[in-house]
Amino acid sequence: MNEKSRSESYAKAGVDITAGYKAVELMKKHVARTMTSGSADVIGGFGGLFSLDLTGYTSPVLVSGTDGVGTKLKLAFLMDKHDTVGIDCVAMCVNDVICCGAKPLFFLDYIACGKNYPEKIASIVAGVAEGCVQSGSALIGGETAEMPGFYPVDEYDLAGFSVGIVDRSKVIDKNSMREGDVMLALPSSGVHSNGFSLVRKVFDVENCDLKAPRSELGGKSLGETLLTPTRIYVKPMLALFDKVKVKGVSHITGGGFYENIPRSIPDGLGVVIEKKNVRVLPIFKLIQSRGGIDERDMYNTFNMGVGMSVVVDEKDVPLALETLRNNGVDAYVLGKVVKSDEKITIK
Repeated sequence: MNEKSRSESYAKAGVDITAGYKAVELMKKHVARTMTSGSADVIGGFGGLFSLDLTGYTSPVLVSGTDGVGTKLKLAFLMDKHDTVGIDCVAMCVNDVICCGAKPLFFLDYIACGKNYPEKIASIVAGVAEGCVQSGSALIGGETAEMPGFYPVDEYDLAGFSVGIVDRSKVIDKNSMREGDVMLALPSSGVHSNGFSLVRKVFDVENCDLKAPRSELGGKSLGETLLTPTRIYVKPMLALFDKVKVKGVSHITGGGFYENIPRSIPDGLGVVIEKKNVRVLPIFKLIQSRGGIDERDMYNTFNMGVGMSVVVDEKDVPLALETLRNNGVDAYVLGKVVKSDEKITIK
């Protein structure tokens, strides 16, 4: 920590430079957990360094993804729990990258806050580090910006950036999809990090009891359920890519089924999903009943219990399910690919 670097004038304006130094010191142990073979043992410099090993790649392609946590952060503020939203931040990026068939390599985060409380910042980064460990990514850098007057002193925003790699020949090609292929569902852990503006309105979260156990949620509280981190699918999906040819992948985020699944379906084909196949989680049933929300709107806003969908050849279904289940994901058949001008039909 540089004790000589302190501006009294800047401090009077609300920015404590030394708090930033302390936060960096506190987060170092978390960052250390994420180090991979390509990581440089440096933190606090002007750029994140990563040594790229191209062994085994004939035509390597870098794939990048960026996202934030959104208004789910409001729940973290209300619950005063900050060690899981970092997992969400990583998940929203790496789950996008894996849809291309790419292996995430490294991650950077950006935290903007009204006031830098070093312990809180370190707690946020602990979650980011956990997400990086789950996805096999190195946390090689980031930024914490103290912005008094722009953010309330007890609030912050969190965003991230992931870079992965895939050989051009292994990029997921939706044009290889054919009539009769099968779509599999990879279950979500909950609401993940989308639709929280509607969730907050439905439950009036600022004025409800977030910590009381609820029978509809299996005895868990609403706050605990809503803050459940987004599931990271990287390692199970990498295992799947090694076993079968995957023809399409969709990360079910904001816009739910209707916006995301069509992005992985080529023109002239569509997928038919029977609602009875969807293993809807209790939190979505509670949101729908409490908010009086139309069923189509639910499927057009939330993941409904399906965090990711995968399309494979019908003959590969048994091996695909076995591979995913052996890697901790209880996947199941969601629907079938048909010739259609409608990219998705839920009936």
